[in-house]
Amino acid sequence: MPTIFHLDLDAFFVSVERILDPSLEGKPVVVGGDPHGRGVVAACSYEARSFGLRSGMPIRDAFKLCPKGIYLHGHGKEYSRYSKAVKNILERYAPVMEQASIDEFYMDFSGCEKIYGNPYYFASLLQAEIKKELSLPCSIGIASNKYVAKISSDYAKPEGITYVVAGQEQEFLAPLPIETMPGIGKVTTKELNARGFRIIKDITNASSEYFSLLFGKYGIAIYEHAHGKGSEFLTVERERKSIGREETFQKDIADHKEIENILFHLVEDVSNSLRKKKWMTKTLTLKLRYSDFITLTRSLSLKEPTSSDKIIYNAVVELFRNAYKRRVSVRLIGVQLTNFYNSFEQVNLFDGKDEKEKRMLQAVDALRQKFGVKIVHYGAV
Repeated sequence: MPTIFHLDLDAFFVSVERILDPSLEGKPVVVGGDPHGRGVVAACSYEARSFGLRSGMPIRDAFKLCPKGIYLHGHGKEYSRYSKAVKNILERYAPVMEQASIDEFYMDFSGCEKIYGNPYYFASLLQAEIKKELSLPCSIGIASNKYVAKISSDYAKPEGITYVVAGQEQEFLAPLPIETMPGIGKVTTKELNARGFRIIKDITNASSEYFSLLFGKYGIAIYEHAHGKGSEFLTVERERKSIGREETFQKDIADHKEIENILFHLVEDVSNSLRKKKWMTKTLTLKLRYSDFITLTRSLSLKEPTSSDKIIYNAVVELFRNAYKRRVSVRLIGVQLTNFYNSFEQVNLFDGKDEKEKRMLQAVDALRQKFGVKIVHYGAV
């Protein structure tokens, strides 16, 4: 059964503004510009919302409701920077992720219970990590599809976690107001209210034919969503097809051992990047450029996918030793990884004797993340 997380950063723009200026904490803050201008509210704090403010409303109307609010133009670059920082944290854990907006993320953790444990417990750890590292509050919804996950992330805001167990989607949605459903705006809400539909249960008590006649294909979608149905598939960015590093020497090198030492550090770098993405590789490519600019590449496909420095290094060195046949110094050396596999689908590769190596790699990566790549090296073989 799919396990979809929807993570929503609470009052994101306001949260970032409060990081930049802690004196804003606890005050009605509105991001959107000049309160006497023609703009709209981009975001507002929960203190401002208590005055009836909401995102998207004309900022002049917001000022009438909350004249003592603090109105800010905002810091777009900072919002992007913090959004990227959140994404970087989520990429440490999520096998598949979709960034729906600057402050919303879907993650598919299907089949990851053996790795992360109970979804609710893991969501609380994820929430705490984002708060600790970035001082950003967030809410997380967990469900069997994206639609219910998104609704559930709003259910206990701010800083809430809602887990809708598979099979209980319709029961969870039933008492909620129809305007809770994403995609139902003011006009549709007014029309449905006029026909006696006020909570989602009212929709499920009607027939699909009725909604089809009322709204066409859109009506069928409303009816399906009211029954807790939604997409299980995330729209992901086009995956990066390769991870590579190369180094051009200041002076051409002819010494085998020196070149192999440089290869060792290049492999450490690409392997570390590989594990950050929770990937394994099956195809390795060596790039070799001589001092006379003649360039060659050699590739090797492994029997099994790996993210091990040792396996990758040994394979790359073998490629180098077989390729370096000319009595000419080397100008450039490079390593490229392709043909990726999701490491969560390959957990069996770390069974038995390889479990010790897996733990060691995790420890090495943790040290590198905290102190830098150069702090520790995995011995060459």
